[in-house]
Amino acid sequence: MKTQDYIEIENQYGAHNYHPLDVVVAEAQGIWVTDVDGKRYMDCLAAYSAVNQGHCHPKIYEAFVEQAKHVTLTSRAFRNNMLPLLYKKLHEMTGYEMALPMNSGAEAVETAIKLARRWGYDVKGIEKDKAEIIVADGNFHGRTTTIVGFSDDPASFAGFGPYCHSAFPMHKYGDIDDLKSKITPNTAAIMVEPIQGEGGIVIPPDGYLKAIERICKEENILFLCDEIQSGLGRSGKLFAHYYENVRPDVVIIGKALSGGFYPVSAVLANKEIMLVIKPGEHGSTFGGNPLGAAVACRALDVLIEENLIEHSFEMGKYFVEKLSKIDSPNIVQVRGRGLWIGFVLNRKARPYCEALMREGILCKDTHENIIRIAPPLVIKKDEIDWAVGIIAKVMKELE
Repeated sequence: MKTQDYIEIENQYGAHNYHPLDVVVAEAQGIWVTDVDGKRYMDCLAAYSAVNQGHCHPKIYEAFVEQAKHVTLTSRAFRNNMLPLLYKKLHEMTGYEMALPMNSGAEAVETAIKLARRWGYDVKGIEKDKAEIIVADGNFHGRTTTIVGFSDDPASFAGFGPYCHSAFPMHKYGDIDDLKSKITPNTAAIMVEPIQGEGGIVIPPDGYLKAIERICKEENILFLCDEIQSGLGRSGKLFAHYYENVRPDVVIIGKALSGGFYPVSAVLANKEIMLVIKPGEHGSTFGGNPLGAAVACRALDVLIEENLIEHSFEMGKYFVEKLSKIDSPNIVQVRGRGLWIGFVLNRKARPYCEALMREGILCKDTHENIIRIAPPLVIKKDEIDWAVGIIAKVMKELE
């Protein structure tokens, strides 16, 4: 079958909850994917940063296959021999005393919300069912009904109510004075993305995260940092909050935690926070399963052994510099941290993404006029040079 055959089948039998570019991927390796017709593309989305280590990384694949020979899933009613190793590795890499494993990023955010609320009641002493978690405008933390209820993007929340807006006061991202105005005696936590990914790689003003850390300490509030996309090397650091040398009380991770082989996410915190949730009060059938744990251990090893975090920092800086030199009246701004770049236009970005696809580059538009560029962290300079040449060509053609 050809590309159009697959598209017709998908459109007929599949839900229309995505609006994908019309490329049907059949093979992938490193930063490259190949469609069913044999055409090769550079992947500049990396599955929303889930394949930071590159598609089908051989070392992660090896761990996946080896573990699948032994046991893939056991109930958390029992223990398994891989999850403790993941716990230990996460502690050694991040310094946090404990981790709570889940599957998707949204599940991990929901876990962090429950953790913060329980801490608010049991430790801070907030009145029953009154806990508030301050969020930011422009946020994207997932797709559950709770999470979309504190989004300000109609594409996320419209038509899925009712919501409990009072439980999630919203402040203007980057505005500390506005954040302070939202704090009440019922504030249990402040949850932010250190860089807003879905918002278009929006980097807050210098000192924003540091100020949140200080406020949380002064007001006895938890600082929750959503590093699901920005973490694990994407921003050029292990975590994007490292740029401000802060230490959130709770860090939420996912996506690249498994290198794209399996859905694995986790919430990181110290004991005095994590242990407010008691046995039977939260869990997941697949969260912490041995296959996912084995894959996550190897995925983390690859980030360190292959220096992908440092490589992301250097290649990201190079990519931004090269993109910034493209001369076009339609480019408003090029911003980024590591290999996470927002290419801001003064017009709709979708036609540019479609044109780039035809030229062999896969990107994703967001918020109408922004192209997100986020290739796997294994990308090399000559590949960046090639991509910039193609992007410059498309910019010129669509002027």
